[in-house]
Amino acid sequence: MTVSELNVVTGAFGFTGKYIARRLLSMGKRVKTLIAHPNRPNPFGDQVSVAPFNFDKPVELEKSLRGAATLYNTYWVRFSHRHVTFDKAIENTKTLITAAEDAGIRRIVHVSITNASEESSLPYFRGKGLLENAVIHSSLSYAIIRPAVIFGAEDILINNIAWFLRRFPVFAVFSSGEYRLQPVFVEDVAEIAVTAGHHDEDIIVDAVGPEIYTFDELVRFIAGKIESKAKFIHLRPELALFLSRLVGYMVNDVVVTRDEVRGLMSNLLVSESPPTGRTRLSDWLGQNAVNVGIKYASELDRHYR
Repeated sequence: MTVSELNVVTGAFGFTGKYIARRLLSMGKRVKTLIAHPNRPNPFGDQVSVAPFNFDKPVELEKSLRGAATLYNTYWVRFSHRHVTFDKAIENTKTLITAAEDAGIRRIVHVSITNASEESSLPYFRGKGLLENAVIHSSLSYAIIRPAVIFGAEDILINNIAWFLRRFPVFAVFSSGEYRLQPVFVEDVAEIAVTAGHHDEDIIVDAVGPEIYTFDELVRFIAGKIESKAKFIHLRPELALFLSRLVGYMVNDVVVTRDEVRGLMSNLLVSESPPTGRTRLSDWLGQNAVNVGIKYASELDRHYR
């Protein structure tokens, strides 16, 4: 009996990583995950083996990667929080890349972000750019996947916009709301990533959906689908951020950061490349509107606690 090749997926208990792992399993591949909290319940049962990241123990990290053919890396942080900083995430990812090289990994599929750049003034996009460079200059065969805003059943942005629209009589839009974003379905991202993992050429590809919305259009579209009666107001970014922080205290979470708003308003979540995802947010939301925004999705609960 032929044993299928082993694939390692970082963060398979999370959002994007879970869909990548699920797709690999559906293809009969063996899957292992590296996660920050290995004692959390395993949604895959005994189908997926688990190991800690061990960024501070490079030898142990290398051991956990040995025997694998491909590494799918979704590890990153949305914002700095306490000891978890962008600089630390960059250092950790470079440690992971080195361990993958030493372990004999053939190929890395690295999840980045649209418009990542080492020259960016925004830590998120700059960090992603630095890591793309680290991947490119490693000895590994690589595919760099650059998604924009990812949507799906467990996403945060679309879900929490709907949550606000369901519970508050007013929704504040940053400035004009005319900046654009290009949502991509999480299963499409997983398909793009896994397909890239089974090729040999070094590639960088944007993972973006077939629809582009202005932020104002997106919020109004979501409101229509969930039948929200909220009124829309356009506020200066500083005032809207202040209000988001007040709500953050209420839900014990970071709702949105200043840098995220800057990135959004700078049109960094849209691509000039042709769409690579097939699923339309409009179709998906039409089918799932009854469930979107029912519960608040906490970033701190998901990744930092």
